[in-house]
Amino acid sequence: MPMREPAFWWGKRGLAAGALAPLAAIYGGVAAARLAKSGARAERPVVCVGNLTVGGAGKTPTALAIAGFLASAGEQPAFLTRGYGGRLAGPLLVEPARHHAAEVGDEPLLLARAAPTIVARERVAGAALAVKCRAGAVVMDDGFQNPSLTKDFSVLVLDGRRGVGNGCVVPAGPLRAPVIVQLERAQALIVVGPALDSAKTVANVARAQGIPVFAARLEPDAGALATLRGKRVLAFAGIGDPERFFATLAAAGIAVAAKRGFADHHRYTEPEARTLCEAADRDGLTLVTTEKDQARLAGESHLVTLAQRVHPLPVALKLEDEVRFKSLLLQHIAAARQWIANG
Repeated sequence: MPMREPAFWWGKRGLAAGALAPLAAIYGGVAAARLAKSGARAERPVVCVGNLTVGGAGKTPTALAIAGFLASAGEQPAFLTRGYGGRLAGPLLVEPARHHAAEVGDEPLLLARAAPTIVARERVAGAALAVKCRAGAVVMDDGFQNPSLTKDFSVLVLDGRRGVGNGCVVPAGPLRAPVIVQLERAQALIVVGPALDSAKTVANVARAQGIPVFAARLEPDAGALATLRGKRVLAFAGIGDPERFFATLAAAGIAVAAKRGFADHHRYTEPEARTLCEAADRDGLTLVTTEKDQARLAGESHLVTLAQRVHPLPVALKLEDEVRFKSLLLQHIAAARQWIANG
């Protein structure tokens, strides 16, 4: 069962972070050693989208945007993901009409709507299956910290509002490895939303290291927003940062009368679904959630009523300098293809 992140991760360093500092040093050292390892070379260029921190920052919308850029350039992208939250180890090709989130995870179901999607805990085997599925390029949703597969273009995504929290490594803070160690292995940094506090600092460090920094935002689907106009909503979400979802609704002018936040990748129970529906009925509210949450509701017999009533709000990543990012992406793809051709 997914666990909630400790609140002290996203505040100032305090006693809790200090007490966990020795464990964080060990974890950070192990993570740094793993990142330094060389991985196997796939038969196709590999693009990797990862987070500096535990929790959501817009990684999946970024992966979808990158696949869109590749497709518009005549490439044939395929997604490769671990399938967090699913019980199937793979490698397997996701079939949205047949697979459920309990089997492959929620993110692969979203990705599979856009391009062939491979779930594989063993990334090398997953890349091999992507090649068999005639992928021209592999887009990894997560796996930045996994060294098993060589990446040709790695993009780190950072939430501008939350940044890196208290700046400590797990378990003292939200960082998956020390910031500089991660940035040294990235070719681009995308900051989603206005950069505040620690996000500004990380962006400045990236620029000092010669890493291009791109500003982006998550843009809600206009059609979905139009459906919600004039309605009072009960918003719920089980993602890395539910408050970001609630803020997105509010910024779009949607009246959020009530909100319920759950842990990332939360698997809803029948009592929880019933409570949400009863609360909406009692206060005359419209139920709204994220696409990831909707994917976890679909196909579950005990959640049918909630799944039928809820309105999902899709979001898409919009880069401020899309032309420059796309050019950088395609340069790395071309270089990787030549490297592969030359053996």
